[in-house]
Amino acid sequence: MKRLSDIGEDALIERLLRDFPQGGLHTGPGDDCAVVDPGRGRLRLLKTDAIVGGVHFEPGAPPAKVGWKAVARVLSDFAAMGGQPEFLMVTVALPADTPVRWVDGLYRGIRKCLATHGGVLAGGETTSVPNGAPVMISVAGEGSVSRGQVVLRSGGRSGDLLAVTGRLGGSIGGRHLSFSPRLAEGAWLAGRGATAMMDLSDGLAKDLPRLAKASGCGAVIRRDDLPRHRGCDVRQAMTDGEDYELLVALKPSARPTVEKHWPKEFAPLTFIGELAEEGEAFAGGWEHFQ
Repeated sequence: MKRLSDIGEDALIERLLRDFPQGGLHTGPGDDCAVVDPGRGRLRLLKTDAIVGGVHFEPGAPPAKVGWKAVARVLSDFAAMGGQPEFLMVTVALPADTPVRWVDGLYRGIRKCLATHGGVLAGGETTSVPNGAPVMISVAGEGSVSRGQVVLRSGGRSGDLLAVTGRLGGSIGGRHLSFSPRLAEGAWLAGRGATAMMDLSDGLAKDLPRLAKASGCGAVIRRDDLPRHRGCDVRQAMTDGEDYELLVALKPSARPTVEKHWPKEFAPLTFIGELAEEGEAFAGGWEHFQ
């Protein structure tokens, strides 16, 4: 009997989506967000994401940081499309013996993230799970992006340059609970030559091949150029995951302008390689079920 551990997350998603019609969608499954064209005004971005105790956070993690992370993950996906958050719905599945103060803390973190980065809590759902089961928080969000500025994973071409925001590696030390979604950086890049973009949630070694495949090419990177957090080596920068930085492809002609005008208040931007007809092989990173 074939099990999920035999095929992994990517193959499972591809299998589940077979034969579903995509009518009415500007961009369907396979990107950081779905994109819907309402016919006028800004394009709509739709995203849902879930975090589970013992997988995305340890049971002893501060609840406010758990709430922050649950929302910030969705905002990071809006950033990867060049968009901005608008409305969010939060579903929590909790054992009955969960302390009320823990739930209060969770929502303090949710509130703080929205107050810092934008978006409105529009509602949600609470449900119970058996005592001893892990906590689960699912966030569904709607955002928007200007027409002509939405950036997909599939827009890159061979010869485009690759860059990342911020620094990579070592997220397990706590940064995965307190990262800032790169909304301003994503919108800025979308307006200045970005051809493809995604956020780095599963590690560069796992996510870069996804972007390259969507763009119909391969990728080559210069490992010595990878921006790393203090104490992290190249392997950690490639495979640790949960950095939530932006990976962006840019036309070579855009590089001088981007480097000259990159706002000082943004996270640093580092060029690390390029998309290519024939790319290198990458191994490592996080994939559910494997």
